[in-house]
Amino acid sequence: MVLPVIMMLLSFVSLSCHNNLSSIEPAYGQGENFNNTLPFPSSSFQSKAAILDNMPSHNVTVDDINIAYKQIGEPDAKPIILITGSSATMDMWNPLLLEQLAFANYRVIIFENRGVGESTVGTKEFSISQFANDTLGLLDALGISKADVLGWSMGGMIAQELAVTNPERVNNLILYTTSCGGSNDRPTPPEVRQISINASMSQEERIQKLAPLFFAPASWFKAHPDYQNYFPIQAYIQSKEAISQEIHRQQLDAAANWTGTCSALSSITQPTLVIVGTDDDPAPDSLTLAEGIPGSWLIRIRDAGHGLMYQHPDEFNRILLTFLENNR
Repeated sequence: MVLPVIMMLLSFVSLSCHNNLSSIEPAYGQGENFNNTLPFPSSSFQSKAAILDNMPSHNVTVDDINIAYKQIGEPDAKPIILITGSSATMDMWNPLLLEQLAFANYRVIIFENRGVGESTVGTKEFSISQFANDTLGLLDALGISKADVLGWSMGGMIAQELAVTNPERVNNLILYTTSCGGSNDRPTPPEVRQISINASMSQEERIQKLAPLFFAPASWFKAHPDYQNYFPIQAYIQSKEAISQEIHRQQLDAAANWTGTCSALSSITQPTLVIVGTDDDPAPDSLTLAEGIPGSWLIRIRDAGHGLMYQHPDEFNRILLTFLENNR
């Protein structure tokens, strides 16, 4: 059952049980609150995103690939690893989230899945299980025995695979706009897949077509014509330039062919947060996860789509930090 929790810092949040879901009232904030001791001392979102993008990456050999990664925060702080979705580079993470995690004394590790960005393709077949093994290899290479894990979209599938197959390596688990896969999974909408793999489109055309779907609902998108001010647009363009259509197709197939964790959710014993926008998830995926994972938190944010962390950054960051601090 979803754990009912009173969150002092989130008086407007209502955590709900299975058949009585509440939503956070829509709000939009830029979240500008910077400290010069952190890597992002500038004021605008795009300048912070540019600083993240320009931070030098490191790489480490893990089995048959080299994995590119970046670390933010103190090296002796509590580790949290963030796993991206399909075709996304590590610089696609919201820099406001990374900043807040560093402020809260977390060692933040972001990286690129095999075949994406600066991480090499390797020789092994793409699968959610293989991506999970790659993530474990990165943790091993960094000397991290156990970490909090945040997975976004396909990254949420990888995070679940980690929690089920290697529970001793996962502390707290955050599943952001994802599903437990298998036969219960809703496939990527065909129009999204077609746009994503259409090699004849320019990056600008692709953004224009995908943005209304990513920043759902239509009312939010219409009310925020300046959405690019709060979205790492250059990282997005670079991510599309840094991944071939074939690699993107292989990642989509890996997610589609994943047998999933739906029948194993009850074995996930780590404190778990399921967070999603109501316009990205009509409820089946988030409900299945929350009902299946004992004691999990479920937060569904109104007027938000797959780009929830960009649409409502203040609320998203506050929820994550409240959950993590509650289970620290």
